[in-house]
Amino acid sequence: MPQIPEKIHELTVGQLSARSGAAVSALHFYEAKGLIGSRRTAGNQRRYGRDALRRVAFIRAAQRVGIPLATIRDALSALPEERTPTREDWSRLSATWRSELDDRIKQLGRLRDHLTDCIGCGCLSLETCVLSNPDDVFGERMAGSRLLPLRRDAERGDAERGAADRDDT
Repeated sequence: MPQIPEKIHELTVGQLSARSGAAVSALHFYEAKGLIGSRRTAGNQRRYGRDALRRVAFIRAAQRVGIPLATIRDALSALPEERTPTREDWSRLSATWRSELDDRIKQLGRLRDHLTDCIGCGCLSLETCVLSNPDDVFGERMAGSRLLPLRRDAERGDAERGAADRDDT
């Protein structure tokens, strides 16, 4: 890993990429999404503050556990400008993300446990399908197998009304 002298307070995109392990294209993407910032030199080259190293590490750690970029951006925007996330910041944020992650883990576990049933069925139209009707949300009103045809009937009705309107002209 290339060493950057401590007296250098700004990094090129290549240096930031090498130190953080993130591809240059990922760094440009993070910047476009407002997750990190840079300044432009007189020659129009990007320069990142050293704090970008910790911000990129924070972003990548949050992504690895499945936190969406929009949520990460909101978390970083709550920090004072130019400040790097601290251990306390990560602890606070990870505590708030824990229930979201627990829900996702529960959903994935349910999907894993019932995926064979869906493959065996082949049509994804079981009344209590964990993919198209998790927790039988629609069970009170109708069977899951009726969800798709209802949508098609509505589209067909719209198309027939459109044809009738054209015939009237």
